[in-house]
Amino acid sequence: MTGNADLKEPPKSRRHAQLDPICGKVLLTKAKGGFGNRMLSAVTGIVLAELGGRVPVIDWRDGMYGPAGVNVYPLLFNDPVGIDPGRFDDECDVAPALWSGQLSNHPVDIVRERFPRSHSNPFIYRKLSIDLSGQDPPQSVGVFWSYLPKLSRLRRRMRHDLRFAGRPHNDIMHEKLKHHFSPVQPVLEAVEGLFANRACPVIGVHIRFTDRKVSVPRIEREVRRIREHIPDSDIFLATDNAEVQARIMAAFHRVFVVDKSLAVDGRPLHVAADSFDDPLREARNALVDMWALSRCDWLVHSSQSTFSVTAALIGRIPETRQVDIDGRNPKVLLKRWFQSFS
Repeated sequence: MTGNADLKEPPKSRRHAQLDPICGKVLLTKAKGGFGNRMLSAVTGIVLAELGGRVPVIDWRDGMYGPAGVNVYPLLFNDPVGIDPGRFDDECDVAPALWSGQLSNHPVDIVRERFPRSHSNPFIYRKLSIDLSGQDPPQSVGVFWSYLPKLSRLRRRMRHDLRFAGRPHNDIMHEKLKHHFSPVQPVLEAVEGLFANRACPVIGVHIRFTDRKVSVPRIEREVRRIREHIPDSDIFLATDNAEVQARIMAAFHRVFVVDKSLAVDGRPLHVAADSFDDPLREARNALVDMWALSRCDWLVHSSQSTFSVTAALIGRIPETRQVDIDGRNPKVLLKRWFQSFS
């Protein structure tokens, strides 16, 4: 879809032209993990910025999907803000103060240096982010980071803001995803190509089978059940595992997929990105998967993966047309509740 030549920042003349109008305070949103986690976490950062009267700036220079130091966000999405996070690297008027003069670093760097025993602590993000529940701090630059979305922790502040009061969180997330995460043209063109001249209903299937493994037999059973009711349907499969892809394509007819690289050694794609000849191309292929899932009429998936959850939010796929094989799993429900409110 694209070559390594795309792995570069925008020309300086254009970048400075975009920076001139900036005034007021900004909120840098850092990232960790795959697309689902970093996109939904960024939505929290965007809402947090708007609540505090800040400009949201997404900083994806962590070396995932591209060389460390290159912000891949504007290489993957149409950036509606257009501010280079690198301009703040030496800023000292920062909240939290531990980021002062270190804004070129990433959350894992700070945790490794300052909190080496807290990599798995679910509350460590609070030390690296401005307070979600309190008043916005006076510093000119704020930082938000969380591995998971935390919109539920903003609920009290959102109740007092007319932009958010009374609105379902899913509607807010859809709105922010649509505005801040519109893929670049090659991704959209690839998705259109997948669905061109496809008039029958499409069952979207997402199977994560690297670091997290879902039950493939349960997925197959649910797909068969839907197929019994919609026999003329096609199946779009998004998976990170070559064996699973071959199994589903052998078990069902009329299955279509994105032609992409699949990780080796069971590593998730975002972790294995540095092993690909063209990591940016594979990142865009992953977005083709996500947006193709969002276009489907039905979605069979596990909500343990934020990738498919994000796709459902983008496409506003109603719950009545989703089959979440872990939707009633007590362990998953409890974990999701804890992650949202912690």
